[in-house]
Amino acid sequence: MQSIYIAGTGPGSGKSVVVLGFMEHLSAINRRVGFFRPVVRDPAHEDQLTALIRSRYDLPFPAEMLYGTTAQQAIEIISDGRYDELLKLILHNYKQLHEKCDIVVCAGTDFDGIASVLEFDFNAEVANNLGCAIVAVVRGFGRSPAEAIHAVGLFHESMHNRRGELLATILNGVDPAALEPLRHRAAGLLEEGRHLYVLPAVEALSKPTVGEVRAALDADCICGDDDALNQLVSHYNIAATGVADFLDHIQDGSLVVTPGERSDIILSSLAADVSAAFPRVAGLLLTDGQRPADNVQRLIRGLRRNKVVILGVPTDTFATALALNRVEAAILPGDERKIAAALGIFEQGVDTPELQRQIAVHRSDRVTPLMFEYELIYRAQSERQRIVLPEGTDERILRAAEILRLRNAADLILLGNPDKIARRAAEFGLSLDGIEIIDPIDSPRRADFAAVYYALRRHRGISEQMALDAMAEVSYFGTLMVHTGAADGMVSGAMHTTQETIRPALEVIKTSPGIQLVSSVFFMCLADRVLVYGDCAVNTNPTAEQLADIAITSAATAAAVGITPRIAMLSYSTGESGKGADVEKVRNAVRIARERRPDLKLEGPIQYDAAVDLGVARSKLPGSKVAGQATVFIFPDLNTGNNLYKAVQRSAGALAIGPVLQGLNRPINDLSRGCSVADIVNTVAITAIQAQEMNAQDSDRQEMQAA
Repeated sequence: MQSIYIAGTGPGSGKSVVVLGFMEHLSAINRRVGFFRPVVRDPAHEDQLTALIRSRYDLPFPAEMLYGTTAQQAIEIISDGRYDELLKLILHNYKQLHEKCDIVVCAGTDFDGIASVLEFDFNAEVANNLGCAIVAVVRGFGRSPAEAIHAVGLFHESMHNRRGELLATILNGVDPAALEPLRHRAAGLLEEGRHLYVLPAVEALSKPTVGEVRAALDADCICGDDDALNQLVSHYNIAATGVADFLDHIQDGSLVVTPGERSDIILSSLAADVSAAFPRVAGLLLTDGQRPADNVQRLIRGLRRNKVVILGVPTDTFATALALNRVEAAILPGDERKIAAALGIFEQGVDTPELQRQIAVHRSDRVTPLMFEYELIYRAQSERQRIVLPEGTDERILRAAEILRLRNAADLILLGNPDKIARRAAEFGLSLDGIEIIDPIDSPRRADFAAVYYALRRHRGISEQMALDAMAEVSYFGTLMVHTGAADGMVSGAMHTTQETIRPALEVIKTSPGIQLVSSVFFMCLADRVLVYGDCAVNTNPTAEQLADIAITSAATAAAVGITPRIAMLSYSTGESGKGADVEKVRNAVRIARERRPDLKLEGPIQYDAAVDLGVARSKLPGSKVAGQATVFIFPDLNTGNNLYKAVQRSAGALAIGPVLQGLNRPINDLSRGCSVADIVNTVAITAIQAQEMNAQDSDRQEMQAA
């Protein structure tokens, strides 16, 4: 299987975005992906790209296996006229890694002045010797459309004189306004069988974050959390004047540079950041190795709301300013905003299915957590749905919304006061461009939704005024958006209880045809697989008929997100060995489910160990198509399911995504009030996929009725 070598054709090409995009895609479809750099500057200090890849993809290889040689060693070998020995050394180390992988993504040299020979010719030679297909990244940053096209043309002409296989050329960082015209013009430069993709410049990737400044200057973090370190730095403000003059020069996203003794500047910056009359401050960088006075530090620590990171460096202000001018934008591990932005533009601009066919990667049968999360985003992107998020002022919701927008996973609607949401987003340095914001209180739709709700619930004693009052509540307003088709799905629960989220849905959305009840599943992301647990959140003690219903709907939920359903109906005994009312309930549920859906692979009653362990399965249920390899687990009651999912989550360190509701006529999903940003992103993607499935089913029914 052919590996990939990603190389910039010159400095400043932004190949990190391309490396990240390929790693994300290949890791999602293949379990053993390696990462390799032919030359590194200093193996003792991991470069930022390697650190990012190792962190995000949890590579199981020691650091010394991820590079061929050091820059110093390469220069010495070349100086001695032993160029072939350098290539052999890189090849030898690459082979050690490749033997342990299905495919390797190689990232070429950085054009950082190590040696003049370490340019594209060198990278092409290395790629050829490693047997890799080349992905060339051409710089579009700072170039006019004509200059960018000329650069691509020159590169393709030069490739005629080089050996090696060119898989694709990526023109990266072009002016977004010129994106489509450039794509059409660039297509005319292609030879048959070659591929060229054009990616836009994105502000979120072109500017450093406070965390990147900290890493580049090796600065101390005096105060501030991880999220604040991800603030983008748009400007540097050297504060050497009085407060009045300084305040006139603050710009949005400023990193304020000042000696640590300037308590007046420090406190003014913190005040400006929370003032609606001044731009947002990205951070403070204190010079001269000085710290604020003790009482000032105590005052800062006591602030109820402070999103400004304060860094410190030993150098003076002048030397610090010079160092800041050398800081380049990068993508650091854990910076989910930049990672999402990079993956978003890669996925929009690169035809990954076509490249996959070219590389001939074989898909693994098992679904790992990374594959699962990639598949969620990929499926959501394929047919974007309108998802409403009622809790528009929650910080986690806002951060997730920005990531989902950057990944183009859904068209989002936030509910709440637009001014308050805008202030909250500005407070965290987030961009909500392209996200619709609706205030239910003064929305013109409120009266229409109230009329619909009144018609549905007046038999329950609801008055018209009560219906209008209900539409002021974001959960009800969001539910009516879904019911009337103004949105395709809803995700709530970060600030509301499960009851507050589900009640409007049960009143308005109702259950799908042929489904008795609403139930739930958790997606349990273990180290090497993703399992489906149901029902662990909604139904206390389901009957046999209801258990069969849960099994069938859980199978459909699993299949919708790419998990092949093999259903285990769990009990305290396996097969025919057990007796008792609880076992009989499961046995009857299995019979009912098989009668309704004979096509499903379903086993029960079965114990958990027989469901997951092939050795136990061979002993207890030989010949079963489910035992030992179950993917969907149906628990006999809520007590068992809820306790077991939490035990697995805590003991095995599994990520639990859910509860995902199923059985409703339209998709509405509940979040845990302790949910993370990643939980929200995944749940929105699942909701979008559910909406796609339901829309397809609606279309099929309409076609059948028309026929």
